[in-house]
This record gives sequence, C-alpha cells and structure tokens, in this order.
Amino acid sequence: MVAARDLKVGAFFFGGVEMTDAGAGLPNPMDRRYSNEECWNATLDYVNSAIEAERLGFDSFWTTEHHFQYEGYEIIPNGLLISTWIAAQTTKLRFGAMFNVVPQWNPMRLAEDFSTLHNLSGGRAMLGVGRGTVPREVLHLNDKGVSIGSQDNPDQAAADIYNREIFEESMEIVRRALSQETFSFQGKHFQIPIPGIPDRGSTVQDLTLVPRPIYPYEIWQAVTSPPTLDYVPVVGHGAVFWNQHYSFIKRFWDTYGEKYAAAHDGVELQPHEKRMLVVSTRIEDTMEKARETALAGHDEFWKFLGPYGWSRGYMGPDGKPSPPGLIPTLDESIENKTILVGPPEKVAEEVQFLKDLLGFESITIFPHLLGDSYKKADEQMARFKEEVQPLLT
Repeated sequence: MVAARDLKVGAFFFGGVEMTDAGAGLPNPMDRRYSNEECWNATLDYVNSAIEAERLGFDSFWTTEHHFQYEGYEIIPNGLLISTWIAAQTTKLRFGAMFNVVPQWNPMRLAEDFSTLHNLSGGRAMLGVGRGTVPREVLHLNDKGVSIGSQDNPDQAAADIYNREIFEESMEIVRRALSQETFSFQGKHFQIPIPGIPDRGSTVQDLTLVPRPIYPYEIWQAVTSPPTLDYVPVVGHGAVFWNQHYSFIKRFWDTYGEKYAAAHDGVELQPHEKRMLVVSTRIEDTMEKARETALAGHDEFWKFLGPYGWSRGYMGPDGKPSPPGLIPTLDESIENKTILVGPPEKVAEEVQFLKDLLGFESITIFPHLLGDSYKKADEQMARFKEEVQPLLT
C-alpha cells in the first residue's frame, strides 16, 4: 500500500459566497440574493485557494459547473475556463471539474474546450463529467429540452431516462472526438455530421476536432446509482464516490472493478485504480470545536442539496439506503463517514479506516463547508496536509 507521504490529496470546492447566516432553518435558500460584486469576489478567493493548494503540496484542485445561483452556493459557471486561469498561475497542480454537466454542453464544444485547457496546461487537466442536479440550469442551457430526474423521484423517471440518453450519446461523441483523427456519430439524438452539408464540391462525411489532446488524459464521472455503476466501467471512465455510507461505497467500489474486468477482457484493476473517494473534513484542536465549526456549513449543505436527493446514499435504520428526502444531521453524517470531524488524530484515524477499507492511493477532501470563508478553507487544507497526512500509514 502506498506510504502516507506518497498519498495523493486533492481539494474540491463548491465555490460559494461566504455566509453569515449559514445553518439549518431560515433563511430559505432562495430568499438570499448576493450581488454580482460579492459573487465575483468569491471567484477571486476561489482562484487564490487553488494557488494555495499548490503551495501546500496538493495534487489536484476540483471545481464545479453551476449557473444562475444568485443565492450564492456555487458561483463558478465554467470549470474549464476558471481552470485555465488557475493553470496560468500554477506549475504542478492538476485540475478538473466535479462536474462538467454534459447535457448543458454541445459535446463537441466540451471536447474542444477541454483539449485546449489540457494542452495549454501541459497535460494537467482531468475531464470530470456528470448529468446535473438543478433543473433551473440544465433546462436553460440545452436545446433538446433536457432536465434532470432521479431514480428516487418516480414522477421524474422520464426526465431521468431522457437525460441519461443525451448524456451517454454526448460522451460517446466526446470520446470519439478526443481520440480519433476523424469521427462521426449517428444516434437517437445526435447525427454528426448532419447529413448532406455541402463543402467545397462534396458533402461532409466526418469531422476532426482541433485541437485534440497531445497528452494522456483521464475522464472521471460521479457514480451514485446502479444504472450509472453499470455504465461507467464499461466505457472506462474513472468513478467518483461521495456522500454515501462507507459500506455502500465499498460495495460500489468493488463492483466497479468486477464490471470493468467483465467489459475489458478480464483486465483486473488494482483497488486504487480508476476510483476516487471524496469526503468532507473539519479539523480543529478538539472534537467539540470541530463539531461546533462544522455544524452550520454541514446543515447549510443539506438545506441546499437534500431536496435534490443527495442523501440517497446514507444508510437507513434498516441497513438499506435512506428513503428520498432525508436531511441528515451532523451526527448522521459523522456515523456514515461522509464527513470526518475532530482533532487531527481522529480525522487521521477515520481516513486510515477508509484507506484500509478501499485501498485507495489518493483522496479528495471537501474542506470548504457551505458559508465558510476561504481563509477557513485554506486553513483546513493546511491542517490536513501538515497534521493529518503525516499520521497515515
């Protein structure tokens, strides 16, 4: 197993605005309205935290892609664009988005923009892809009427199926565009090239992406449901696991390896390969202080994301996944190990448990709880690298 000093550590930030009223209860999320200046100042702080992550020795920094969130939760609309600016001010840091929301993109434009970032950065970009969370965003950023549903919302089953179809066709186009000199695609929702386009005395039969990556690249996708777990190892995307009970993650983690081998001529991955764990952290001198400073950000996180079904990976009283709509308490999150809270020794003990359970050689922490200042997030990154990581074996 990899030594603690060689463990690769990433940081994932939502990129929100600092809040003085974070926590459970009022105000309702949509009752907040931050100014353009406040959102932009948070963006500048976000970039500075990425630069600090490199200074601290982090391996990677992960952004988001979200739109129209005047309520201040996630104010970075283009992870590729902001990562290009971060790349210009760093030399070693790798970066990706958790996640580029593929149904919100023309797939060929996504491939072009990623290739440009990847090449300009000297091969430091990772392509993170997902299907989306917020209907307000996705419905206004595609021309196919795609929304977002969930297995946990039966009344939205049709939206979920349609979104998945668009996503999977889009990713087939992205993979072909990135890897082939010329490409074409004929599917249910996309025809590339459009038949019959005249061009210089002939008709267009295929397309060529310019530029394509000149360095090896990785594709990472969020895995939170059985249908996605069926898909991701077959197409070879790396799998990102977050906000699930550790035993559920272990099951998904191992199943990914089994499905990958079945789809790739029996190739058996090592436990650390093509799988990533994300976990929230709060490190203070005492457990009491850690709980105190984590509570508001934790509760604001779930006030924001609970209605979208993000807690479906928590364990219910019967040992099965929780029913839709759970808004977990901090105690429930600590028990599920979706957040690691306490003094450095306690957090290291929890990381070691997960490391031994899964066999990972890298971990991505979520140190910027919703509403926190960026100064606090920078402090949390430093404490993980300087006080937690040295305690791992």
